[in-house]
Amino acid sequence: MTALDEPPAPVTVSSAPGRLPPFLHDRIGGFPRTFWILWSGTLLNRLGTMVEPFLGLYLTTTRGLSLGQAGLVMAVLGAGSIVSQLVGGFLTDRIGRKATLTLGTVLTGLAMLALGYAQGIVSIVAAVLVLGLVLDLYRPASQAMVADIISPAERPRAFALLFWAINLGWAVATVLGGTLAQHGFLWLFWIDAITCAGFGLLVWRAVPDSRPKRAKAGRDEGGFLDVLRDRVMVMYVLIGIAYTFVLLQGMTTMALAMKEDGLGPQAYGIAVAANGVIIITVQPLVAAWLSRRDHSRVLATGVAIVGIGYGLTAFASSLWSYVGTVLVWTLGEIIAASVIQAVVADLAPAHLRGRYSGLYGMAWSGGFLLAPLGGTQLLGIGAPALWLTCLGLGLAAATALLGLGPAIRRRREQALLAGT
Repeated sequence: MTALDEPPAPVTVSSAPGRLPPFLHDRIGGFPRTFWILWSGTLLNRLGTMVEPFLGLYLTTTRGLSLGQAGLVMAVLGAGSIVSQLVGGFLTDRIGRKATLTLGTVLTGLAMLALGYAQGIVSIVAAVLVLGLVLDLYRPASQAMVADIISPAERPRAFALLFWAINLGWAVATVLGGTLAQHGFLWLFWIDAITCAGFGLLVWRAVPDSRPKRAKAGRDEGGFLDVLRDRVMVMYVLIGIAYTFVLLQGMTTMALAMKEDGLGPQAYGIAVAANGVIIITVQPLVAAWLSRRDHSRVLATGVAIVGIGYGLTAFASSLWSYVGTVLVWTLGEIIAASVIQAVVADLAPAHLRGRYSGLYGMAWSGGFLLAPLGGTQLLGIGAPALWLTCLGLGLAAATALLGLGPAIRRRREQALLAGT
């Protein structure tokens, strides 16, 4: 490796004796100012994420679209998001993390406003397509920046803190969004637009770019073909698609299944709220401990528990039985999330971190698109067909992760040596 291959020296966590109690230091101590600015911007952005949870309701009430038309709009948004992840990964490596994050969030804010004022199915589809194409540009940049500035040993902790901020912001946004929607949906679009743009402008003003020197020099940057030649990464992405398909049933088809059991929107809201409460309270307690364990085994355990939790939903019929299954798969989600993005950072060469993050983000966007399409088809056959399929996919994905374990461990050892 030449000097041009090397990223800026990652930050190593110091013990900072006396500054924080050991319990807090093990979880939040030692990270640089740049990371906390990124964390604060992420929380701000998620606090304003009010359009997505209520988009279907907005389209069918305020804009008067049919369920079929609303479904088309949501599908266009999902398809655009897949492209957005790939473009974001390319731009992250080509023009830099800071520029890509700022560009993506500011454009997302403008696209949110365009969608909020769009009327008629043609204008709405056009606006939501633009929104989808810019919505996730910032994600690969944010993830690559964390990998650049944090040492490999501490990345799981850093990504876990971002995961916690995302879920905290989402929980608050859904409550506030539901209240504000009663006074007019346009408030949601303006708040979402302002917080998106605010995130990008905060990073632009306060965060230096962390792009590796090799990419800055423009020499031998590589491309997505290099990522696709990495069989470990490709397999990890395929596993990610299966996992996302299972995990997102809770946000897509579970409400429909509960409706068939005579449970209304309020019951579904309580069940989903349990997911947020458990993540916010439990995840900070266990993330640091989990991050020190073998990543492939932690991931396999989490994915398997998610599959089992959804499999148990086949036996749920009352509100509290649904809440019980939500608690099971939420614990699995917490376990998997503690290392899931850190594995991507370990697999990626420094000059391709954006593209690796973009490709893995595409798996999540693709899963978000496939989850309602496949889930509703399986639910049409019968609720047991859906939930037992989720069980099978979760256990199969966990088995595949165990098979991929030796390769993931080798890459992590290499990353730790390079970081040292």
